[in-house]
Amino acid sequence: MGGRNYEVYDVFTDKVLTGNPLAIVHDAEGLDDLAMQRIAREFNLSETVFVLPAKNPAHTAWARIFTPDYEMPFAGHPTVGTAVALAQRRFGAVEEDQDALIILEEQVGPVRCGVKLSTGGAFAEFDLPRLPQEIPYKYDKIAIANALRLEPREIGFENHVPSIWDAGVPFLLVPIHGLEAAGRIRINQTAMKDVAPTIGHRQLPVYAYCRETILHDSHFHSRMFVNDEGTYEDPATGSATAAFAGAIHAFDEPLDGLLRLSIEQGHEMGRPSSLRLELDIIDQKLTGGRIGGSAIKIAEGQLFV
Repeated sequence: MGGRNYEVYDVFTDKVLTGNPLAIVHDAEGLDDLAMQRIAREFNLSETVFVLPAKNPAHTAWARIFTPDYEMPFAGHPTVGTAVALAQRRFGAVEEDQDALIILEEQVGPVRCGVKLSTGGAFAEFDLPRLPQEIPYKYDKIAIANALRLEPREIGFENHVPSIWDAGVPFLLVPIHGLEAAGRIRINQTAMKDVAPTIGHRQLPVYAYCRETILHDSHFHSRMFVNDEGTYEDPATGSATAAFAGAIHAFDEPLDGLLRLSIEQGHEMGRPSSLRLELDIIDQKLTGGRIGGSAIKIAEGQLFV
């Protein structure tokens, strides 16, 4: 009996069993919304992508992204992982560097991805689907500290303060004084309800970050917590990094030109990840940006649905 091909990739890493795992279901024609949701729940990863023919023939594919509980308009590690998977299916094994352009149709709109394949691995970078926009937020440092089980003095550093940004998916961004405090974060779900507002169908995820890092070549250390029915931590979050671009531009006020940053995530979970963020600054304005990372296939098979 034939089935639908699927692959599992570890994303924002070049080493298996690290980074953020992603399931990709190819040949997804004929699956309705309920079937996709049930399959995503079966994989039980943070996201599962269903690849369908592009609605615009100039694009590569239509990518629908599901968590175990709902569909996402956009997400970073599914975008990187799917772009790499489609490029590798197109070109197969390569003996020298091979570049590919992949355009994915997502709910947020077309997402343009550049992929570089080599004998040493695969790297994909996508344009921010939209520039980050700040959502007004009146923060309470004591309440936020209580929700993260930290001290109020550990919330914020330099001129960075808690803020909400949206570059396709909204996040509550919380600056943390240092690496030791970031490692002690434990979510108080009851207190978090008074801190993170609900936008759309879910309570805002929390993206905590500090400038102190574990790796010498990283610029920021981050952790991301989802607060839905239960709380769980994500090892690498591209959509949060896209939102974070807004906070970096607002608080750090970078000079004109190209700003390239490396952001580490997932270390507390034993799944270290590395995300590359590039910002284009012209006349002190954020005019564009890109998020990139490596991805490596760890499993493949057939789905009999």
